[in-house]
Amino acid sequence: MRWRLIYRIIGTLVACIGLSMLCPLGFSLYYRDGSYWPLLQAMAVSLTAGSVMYLLGHAATGPRAINHREGMAATTLGWLAAALVGALPFYLAGTFTHPVDCILEAMSGFTTTGASALADVEAIPRGLLFWRSLTQWLGGMGIVVMALALLPFLGMGGMELYKSEVPGAQLGADKFKPRLRDTALILWKVYLVFTVLEAVLLMAGGMNLFDALCHTFSTLATGGFSTKNASIGFYHSAYIEGVVMVFMLIGGVNFALHVRLFRGKPLAVWRDPELRFFLGMTAVVALVITLTLWGRIYPSLGESFRYGVFQAVSLSTTTGYGTADFTLWPSLAQCLLLLCLFVGAMVGSTGGAIKSLRILVLLKQSFQELTRLVHPRAVVRVKLGREAVAPNVLSGIWAFFILYLSLFAVSTFLVAASGVDLVTSFSGVLACLGNVGRGLGKVGPAGSYATLPGFAKWVLILDMLLGRLEIFPVILLFVPGFYKK
Repeated sequence: MRWRLIYRIIGTLVACIGLSMLCPLGFSLYYRDGSYWPLLQAMAVSLTAGSVMYLLGHAATGPRAINHREGMAATTLGWLAAALVGALPFYLAGTFTHPVDCILEAMSGFTTTGASALADVEAIPRGLLFWRSLTQWLGGMGIVVMALALLPFLGMGGMELYKSEVPGAQLGADKFKPRLRDTALILWKVYLVFTVLEAVLLMAGGMNLFDALCHTFSTLATGGFSTKNASIGFYHSAYIEGVVMVFMLIGGVNFALHVRLFRGKPLAVWRDPELRFFLGMTAVVALVITLTLWGRIYPSLGESFRYGVFQAVSLSTTTGYGTADFTLWPSLAQCLLLLCLFVGAMVGSTGGAIKSLRILVLLKQSFQELTRLVHPRAVVRVKLGREAVAPNVLSGIWAFFILYLSLFAVSTFLVAASGVDLVTSFSGVLACLGNVGRGLGKVGPAGSYATLPGFAKWVLILDMLLGRLEIFPVILLFVPGFYKK
C-alpha cells in the first residue's frame, strides 16, 4: 500500500473542498449573516491541510496508476476527510451544541442522505445553508469522481477510484471515453446542464436565486436538504412540486443513460431493463398510495394523487423531500414508502439503497430457480435484456445483499440499545443506510436526528458512509489481508 499516493489524492480533495467554500462565502457576505468568518476559517484550515497532505505525497515512487486496494482506501478515507472538513463551518459557527451533530450534518450532506440534526433550519445563516446544500451537490456525482479530472495532472491514473466510488460501476456503468478524466468530465457536464435547467425552472416558479440553487443542489443529488422547515411543502405550489419531481427522477436514473439520451439514442435508453423496472415500481407504488389516501386522508382524487406521487418519487429516488407528513397516513402507504427506502434508485445514479438493478437480478434468479424445479434438466441463465449476467456478478450481488441486511440488523440493535424506540431505530437505520434521511417516528418528516443519543448518531454516521460507498470499500479497511502485498 503506497500511502504517499493516498495522501496526495486526499490532499487534493480536501483542498478542492476548501476552495468550494468560496460560494457560500459570497452569499454570506451578500446577506451579511455573520457566517463569513467561520467559512473563512474553515477554508483556511482546509487549504492548509490539503496542501500539507499533497506535499507529503509529492515524493511518491513506483507506478503512477493506483491499484484496486489503494483506490478503495483512498475512496473511504477521502469521504471521511470530506465529512470532517465539511463539518468545520458548522463547528466554528457554533451551529450545534455537540461536535457529533456537525459531523452528522456534513456526512449527511456529502453522502446525499439528508438526515439533519437541525431543529429549525430557517434560523441558520444563509451562508451555512448554502454550504449545507452544496455538500450534497458535490457528493451527488461524487467528490472522488470530481477529482478524477485532476488526477492525470497529478501523475496517476484513476480507474480504481472510479470503480470504488461510482455506485454499481461493476454492474455495467458505461465508461464513455478511453481516458477516465474525459469520462468524468462528460458526467459533470451533464450534471451541470441539469443543474442550470432546474434552477431556471424553479426561479420561473417564484423561488429566489438562493432557494432555487439550494433546492437544485439537493434535488439532483437526491439529498433532500431544504432551506425551509416544511421542505418543498412550504411553497404550496403544484408547479414547483412538479419540477422537483422530474429532476428527482433524473437524479435517480443512471447517468450513463442520460449521456446516451444526449447523444440521440432514446430507444437504447428505453430498452434498459433496470430503467423500466425502476419507473414501473415507482408508478405502482404511487398509484396504490394515491388510492389508499383518496377519501381517507384527502377528499379529492387530485389531492391524493398530488401528495401520494410526490412522496413516492421522493423516497424511491432516496431524496427525502416532503410535502406532507406521511407518518399520519394509513399503514399500507407507510409500508410502501419503507419498501422504497429498501429498494432505492438505479445504479450509476446519485440515489442510494440496494439499487433497483440488484433487486431485479435477485428476482430474476428467484424465478430461474422456480423454472429449474419444474424443468430440472433445463439450462436457464439470468439475463438483463439480451445479456447474460456473469456468475461472479451474481455472487457479488448476493454478497452485497447479505451484508446490507446484516449491517441493517446490527445497526438497528445498536441504535435501539442506546434507548431509541423500535420504530425510530428501524426506520432511522434504513433511512441512513439507504441514504434517504427521512424515516418514521422521531426521524419522520416532522422530526430531526437532534434528539437521538450520541452513540446512535455515530452508528448512523457510519451507516451513511457504508451506504454511500456500497459497503465493500469501508469494510475492506478492517480486513488485515487488505494491507499485505
